[in-house]
Amino acid sequence: MLDSVIVTVAVAALLLAAWCGFAAYRDSATKDWHFAGMAVVTLLALAQLVVSVVQLAHGDRPAQGLAVFLAYQIGAVCAIPAAAFMSLAERTRWGSAIVAAGGVVLAVLELRLHEIWGGGRG
Repeated sequence: MLDSVIVTVAVAALLLAAWCGFAAYRDSATKDWHFAGMAVVTLLALAQLVVSVVQLAHGDRPAQGLAVFLAYQIGAVCAIPAAAFMSLAERTRWGSAIVAAGGVVLAVLELRLHEIWGGGRG
């Protein structure tokens, strides 16, 4: 897996988490522009999925097993959309807090994907 892709997705997820965390701090629910940010982060995670599928098709394999890698990759793609749907159900400051937590979860999943793929190998 390309380190630059992992770093890009993780940084975008942390920026989204900070942005929505600040909205929660200000007692504000998620707004349309937050959902636009969630869409950008989700598209980055989908691009990462495409990159990983291409690398798998070229014969590269994760160091800690293909099944574990694919499970984490699918979880990474689903993290922000799941948080977005939950924030729609909770139209208070806690909806913003849910998205902030989802961004942190995605960043942690990215670190784990890096470890599963093989650390600095890529």
